Amino acid sequence: MPKAICTYVRTMDKISEYVGLAAMYLIFLMIGVLLLDAITRNVIDIPLHWCIEAAQFTLAAYYFLGGAATIKNGSHVRMDLLYDRLSARGKAWIDAITIFCLIFYLCILLFGSISSLGYAIETGERRFSMWNPSMIPIKALMVGCILLMLLQTIAEAFKHIAQVRGGRL
Repeated sequence: MPKAICTYVRTMDKISEYVGLAAMYLIFLMIGVLLLDAITRNVIDIPLHWCIEAAQFTLAAYYFLGGAATIKNGSHVRMDLLYDRLSARGKAWIDAITIFCLIFYLCILLFGSISSLGYAIETGERRFSMWNPSMIPIKALMVGCILLMLLQTIAEAFKHIAQVRGGRL
């Protein structure tokens, strides 16, 4: 593979790993928010209306930010009916074919998320609740993370193509 592709793959792997590591720590933030909610609601009887929604947004960010690292590490769900019986090169062929389906899906998802973000910005979209938070930050994060997943998936496609050709990146 050309040096530019190898550099791209290494760069995307590092970025995805760092973003995934940051996502991992969001679970502690979510636990803290839910613990605060439990204490204020049950111990001192002062319910904080923003806690549950903040926990939901944190969980959404956790899933979005962890997507690229999940793709990089191959820790996604896979149907292994025949896949396990294939050779390493056969697995690379299957992965090289199916990864283009994932790229197509992520392109459609990215298009929809950009449209949704545009709508949120144009209308000043807010969630209908007592806290009434803006939807723009979570939708912007969604667009960024889907783009990162798409870029990581392209890096994975290069890895699979190299493996089919008998090399590695």
